[in-house]
Amino acid sequence: MRESNRYRRFGKWLARMIGILLFLVLVWASIPAFTMPISGEKAIAEIQTITLGGSPQKVLLRGTDRDNPILLYVHGGPGAAQMVLAPTYSNELEKHFVVAHWDQRGAGASCAGVDWDSLSLDQIVKDAIELAETLGNGRKIFILGHSWGSLVGVWAVQRRPDLFYAYVGTGQLVHRDRQEEISYDWVVEQARAAGDVEALQELATIHPPYTTQAEFGLERHWLSKYHGDTYQAEREAALLPVEILGPEYSLPTKLRYQGCFDQSREYLLEDRLNIDLFSTIHELKLPVFFFLGRHDYNTPTAIVEEWAAQLKAPSIEIVWFEEAGHSLGIEVPEEFQSRLIEKLLPLVGR
Repeated sequence: MRESNRYRRFGKWLARMIGILLFLVLVWASIPAFTMPISGEKAIAEIQTITLGGSPQKVLLRGTDRDNPILLYVHGGPGAAQMVLAPTYSNELEKHFVVAHWDQRGAGASCAGVDWDSLSLDQIVKDAIELAETLGNGRKIFILGHSWGSLVGVWAVQRRPDLFYAYVGTGQLVHRDRQEEISYDWVVEQARAAGDVEALQELATIHPPYTTQAEFGLERHWLSKYHGDTYQAEREAALLPVEILGPEYSLPTKLRYQGCFDQSREYLLEDRLNIDLFSTIHELKLPVFFFLGRHDYNTPTAIVEEWAAQLKAPSIEIVWFEEAGHSLGIEVPEEFQSRLIEKLLPLVGR
């Protein structure tokens, strides 16, 4: 009898705990996205909804002075929105710029209700141009593109250089097939040196040029293992609590995130397979900076150097980050921010 009572008490306790947990989840799900405030009369810290190309999209704006020049960060992926991580690598930038983190259509907070058939590189470039016009409101802005975002960014400045002070490309895409060849050969070499039979067997089943997301995913899996993507992988792992708890995304957005990421990559696969800036962009009519991680084998830097040597622009500078790979803001946030401040502020006389 005592054993039966013990089980009943445990059952009641467990039911209460489950009820409390469900209540907390419901409360969490009801909390709208927000960003932590910045003190000061002229500060801005808010998430705006801006309609671009007929599609409502989310933009996080943070800065100590709303009159400072705007720095628009164009995320990679496609679909790899980073609004929830933005404050971790923009705290110093916010003292000198209004930093705008934009979730592109189909990504992150701009995913719910999206018309997937509207996704294309051309449309996202048009969205970026419309966003630059809206944010600048008659003033030029800076634009920084990361990985897939570097493709969006470079096409935006090629079409509308009048909107921008300068272009910064990091994890710069230039020629998909050639960059993938270098990446594949590098990871095979690492696996061979490590005697990694499993990796070599799986990698032997693919070879660039890829035609499916599954092929990209397989190569990137092993690339990540050998730190050819994120070189400082421990820094990426340390940000997991921010991804889970960061207030810039609501719980429903976080739960949708991976599905939206996967969908974006599939719908934009054709645009990702046909990248050749050597033959399509020969000149940019504004200052250009390439921020390159020395250990980046996701978008290998040798091809970026080759393109930079051929590209015409008022000025072109390669800025190296010796202890980083593909994701500078995540891997070396302090150095990333200080070099942006150093290179960009003189262009507006500061």
